[in-house]
Amino acid sequence: MNLILFGAPGAGKGTQTGSLIDTYHIPAIATGDMLRAQRRAGTALGEQVKSYMDRGELVPDNLMIDIIKERLQKPDAKNGFILDGFPRTVAQAEALDRKLDQLGRRVDAVIYLRVSRQVLIDRLSHRYSCRTCDAVYNFAPQQAGNLPRCSVDGGDLYQRPDDRPEIVAHRIDVFLKHTAPLIDYYTAQHKLENIDGQMSVDDVRADITRRLSALRKGAGSR
Repeated sequence: MNLILFGAPGAGKGTQTGSLIDTYHIPAIATGDMLRAQRRAGTALGEQVKSYMDRGELVPDNLMIDIIKERLQKPDAKNGFILDGFPRTVAQAEALDRKLDQLGRRVDAVIYLRVSRQVLIDRLSHRYSCRTCDAVYNFAPQQAGNLPRCSVDGGDLYQRPDDRPEIVAHRIDVFLKHTAPLIDYYTAQHKLENIDGQMSVDDVRADITRRLSALRKGAGSR
């Protein structure tokens, strides 16, 4: 199954990605990780990526698509993938569709985790990360002055600069402005699965599983 996981910062994508990997045994492909991997590997694509990253510029869409196309041809993605972080615009979505068509593949479903702006702000403003393993935790404001250590590796917990309340609202507004049009794009293709991301983690997981199971059954009956 070829999936795109889509939602604003704080919508819960990371939590649900782990469940999808376990259920469908397909890799999660995060564009930020891929860029860093290409750069470390020193490939031809990696050299091009490095030139943009060293200048602090965004990697152009056509180069991102080439990197994704190469990644999707790896053996572990033979039975499907979960794209996280791409596409971010309609132009990128159109380019992705063209590249997948060249590979004889298509996006099966786009999972959109729908969460209100205020809930997103509350979630991110209370989010803390481990300095060593990047595990994520949420704490009420009154707990901020007495944080425990990471339960995974005992590392210090801290609040990332872009999770501070004064930055969070801007991040969400940027998402709504630049990537929300993807909702209409994939709705028109009848691929959008609109999930209430404000339910409990288990209920969100169950809803995603139910919808994808129905899609698989429908595909098998055709």
